[in-house]
Amino acid sequence: MNSNWVRALVLVVCIFPVLVECRVRNYKFNVVLRNKTKLCSTKSIVTVNGKFPGPTLYAREDDTVLVKVVNHVSYNVSIHWHGVRQLRTGWADGPAYITQCPIQTGQSYVYNFTLTGQRGTLLWHAHILWLRSTVHGALVILPKRGVPYPFPKPDKEVVVILAEWWKSDTEAVINEALQSGLAPNVSDAHTINGHPGSVTNCSSEGGFTLPVQSGNTYLLRIINAALNEELFFKIAGHTLTIVEVDATYVKPVKLDTIVIAPGQTTNVLVTANQNSGKYLVAASPFMDSPNITVDNKTATATLHYSGTLANSPTTLTLPPPQNATAVANKFITSLRSLNSKKYPTKVPLKVDHKLLFTVGLGINPCATCKAGNGSRAVASVNNVTFVMPTTALLQAHFFNISGVFTTDFPGRPPHVFNYTGTPPSVLQTNNGTKAYKLSYNSSVELVLQDTGIIAPENHPVHLHGFNFFAVGRGLGNYNPKTDRKSFNLVDPVERNTIGVPTGGWVAIRFLADNPGVWFMHCHLEVHTTWGLKMAFVVENGKGPNESLLPPPSDLPKC
Repeated sequence: MNSNWVRALVLVVCIFPVLVECRVRNYKFNVVLRNKTKLCSTKSIVTVNGKFPGPTLYAREDDTVLVKVVNHVSYNVSIHWHGVRQLRTGWADGPAYITQCPIQTGQSYVYNFTLTGQRGTLLWHAHILWLRSTVHGALVILPKRGVPYPFPKPDKEVVVILAEWWKSDTEAVINEALQSGLAPNVSDAHTINGHPGSVTNCSSEGGFTLPVQSGNTYLLRIINAALNEELFFKIAGHTLTIVEVDATYVKPVKLDTIVIAPGQTTNVLVTANQNSGKYLVAASPFMDSPNITVDNKTATATLHYSGTLANSPTTLTLPPPQNATAVANKFITSLRSLNSKKYPTKVPLKVDHKLLFTVGLGINPCATCKAGNGSRAVASVNNVTFVMPTTALLQAHFFNISGVFTTDFPGRPPHVFNYTGTPPSVLQTNNGTKAYKLSYNSSVELVLQDTGIIAPENHPVHLHGFNFFAVGRGLGNYNPKTDRKSFNLVDPVERNTIGVPTGGWVAIRFLADNPGVWFMHCHLEVHTTWGLKMAFVVENGKGPNESLLPPPSDLPKC
């Protein structure tokens, strides 16, 4: 039998039973919430296969994955495989109206992609409206069989998904905000694997429990699936050894607290080396801008040693203050890529495109926004508030459909001002569906600069289709003459989602070796809704394997 056929047969048998079909349904879910009245709450939510969080999907490096998504809800749906490179398979990337039209009610679509050269923890989530609040789950990519981790093998692996919870329907929350022109209501609770923790008057729900055996080591695959908030994570009395972020290995570093932005993942090793007992696990918000309101509630879980009685007291831990910038920076600046012989750090040293993108907020006129006094809050990149098309950008690009988007996105801010100082007098942005064109295999250095318009804020920016290297970071306005001298081009951390620091900047580099149309946006859903997003168009190369593949026959239609 031909060896290629054997591999194909193995993939079909191994992948299909697990990933053959994800059914999106309305599902009644009883959840415990911590709120002002301290009562349990019940509401109808959109889920995948009746689970919140959704099912964890397992595969191995270089596996081909097929996921059939069937839509049984009244909303249009699309699923994004966050961090999957989608080499030449942009049709499977998932952002609605960017790489595909959404899956309409009663319709289905098979996402077909290969996990080329990737291993680690990623996530999948809805990429339309605010459905990501409940439609999300883990994607665990195991190493090839026989290939060990570059760290001691853990005794057990556990997926830990952090998220937010609203007592009301999230679509109603954002729709009300858009009509008023003001910011939407913040969430009512944070959750750890679907639970906010122990809540008065809801004794049946004590929160998520992580059982451990004394002396064993556990790999926690931590995912932030929250819509709008960065979160601290810590475990009372235990050290976290960080070994991976965004499905890329890092030099191990030991800390007691990590910070993780929406869309990011972090793998940590935890050894059960304390006295037997129960230890509090805490997830709390990080926000160092004093003008931004967040959900200030802490989600809790319990690390429970085997043999400990259920009614034993819990060793507590105090979460960092909400504005603990020093704690967050200690984690962020400690990250370095593994840069080993097996996992080299291939930072582009020659740069073809030097781009500077300002990211921040603005105010535009709105005749119907009475609560906003005739104006609405918006967001932008280089003063362009992105307007969502009604035809998917990738289809327009592949089939040369004119009038859908333009390729004149500015590579630098159209108006130079003191980005982190006093805001300019004009706060209005320009609207447009604009993309920036890149030739195949060109190298890009992109500096993302926060602005103080309305309020400076940490923006977690996600780039689809690529990993990138975080080569520099600083406060204030980026200075190319002096700041570039301190870039780390040896072992910078490799990521797919990066936080632009409040009142500062971050510099990334990547190689445009993946043809197609690739979305880049803030992973705070409110900012994405307001228009903090753009797209890169990467042209085909010259070789047979350097061109975007044709669309699948079941690609959804608008």
